[in-house]
Amino acid sequence: MTDNRRPEEIAVSRHKIIAPILIATEEKADAAKLVQLKKEICRQNGISERTLRRWLRAHNAGGFEGLKPVPAKILHPSIIPDDLIEEAILLRREVPSRSVPQIIEILELEGKAPEGFLKKSTLHDRLMERGYSARHMRLYQQGGMAARRFARRSRNDLWHSDIKFGPYLTIKGEKKQIYLVSFLDDATRYIVHAEFYESLDQTIVEDCFRKAILKEGLPQRVYFDNGKQYRTKWMERACAMMEIKLLFAKPYSPESTGKIERFNRTVDSFLNEVALKKPASLDDYNRYFEVWLQECYHKRTHGGLDNSPESAYRDSKTPLRFLPAETVALAFTRFETRKVDKSGCINFGGKKYEASPTLIGQTVNVLYDPADIETVTVEHQRSGVTMRVRELKIGVHTGPRPKPPVSAKTAETSRLLDEKEKRYQKHQDIVRRAISFKAINEGGETDV
Repeated sequence: MTDNRRPEEIAVSRHKIIAPILIATEEKADAAKLVQLKKEICRQNGISERTLRRWLRAHNAGGFEGLKPVPAKILHPSIIPDDLIEEAILLRREVPSRSVPQIIEILELEGKAPEGFLKKSTLHDRLMERGYSARHMRLYQQGGMAARRFARRSRNDLWHSDIKFGPYLTIKGEKKQIYLVSFLDDATRYIVHAEFYESLDQTIVEDCFRKAILKEGLPQRVYFDNGKQYRTKWMERACAMMEIKLLFAKPYSPESTGKIERFNRTVDSFLNEVALKKPASLDDYNRYFEVWLQECYHKRTHGGLDNSPESAYRDSKTPLRFLPAETVALAFTRFETRKVDKSGCINFGGKKYEASPTLIGQTVNVLYDPADIETVTVEHQRSGVTMRVRELKIGVHTGPRPKPPVSAKTAETSRLLDEKEKRYQKHQDIVRRAISFKAINEGGETDV
């Protein structure tokens, strides 16, 4: 399978794999330990021992540069006459969906090419050089505008964001992968906020987005890829409340998020350096990353700016826009639905909260701030009940069952029997009027 990564990226990936062996060799580990280490590395990374030995030899011979892949050389290129290539192009233009084997078959049937003379891979390469590959033909048939480099003119006009998969870290005795969430200003390449997290859900995007807004104000618009952490109803609601235009990249168009992708590749240099520090916690990672971000990225001249990101951002004359903290908190409030159980409690976020007994069996909305779920708001829209509840602390003994709410009035009679008695009397009056002996008596007949 073809690896489309840049040679430097491939070399970095290979170096990460062989790094434990290089360290063990420098520490003069015994041969048995090295053999066991190599087998374990091959098993974890899905490579053969032969491949691992080849990478080690390449590193010993040329260092980091030796780990870069050597481009393949065409020793005996096949030559196809220009007139035959023109015929192939004509067939491709007639029906853009024609495959290379079909084009070869037609040329052979027409007698324009000897049978077996044209090779699929060779003709494919010639068509690609002329701009008539299958990919080119699909591109020509697409409408709209082609992707081009762009840059906003002022700071906070547009923010990009992405999630980068980081290294593994032992957290609370468990080995977990950490993830970097970054928000980048398009015009200045300044990172308004970036942080490593230990999970991969939408809350990490929400937390990083909130910290960026509190630090640097509101952007005019944000531009995300189609990851599930960004395409959420919460993101739509939050951006609408803060009047931020929400934009998403076209599916399968990684070039449209090139700026943040380029920054993610730059972060690889930080990961190589911090690995030598052997950080013991997530806080250590974020502390070292903050140092690297300010000193090695923000203060360094960017090739696309002829200035450093920090200077470009701070020197901009575009004013920063801030919202009151209460408005930001409301925009970042999330809600979910829960059903109140028979004890008057709700289960939320792996915790139990005590609501009102009047809501037993009812479905309520739980409004909460992802940054603080010690207290949440329970809202019952039908009755208009809204209350702030705290996490229920389970004690040693069981608590009493909830009592019914105290009413202002007490029952003094059976309202059911009162109403039934009224209806009963009404029915009796109707029966008495229907059966009358008065008419019989007036007719003079006395025998009934």
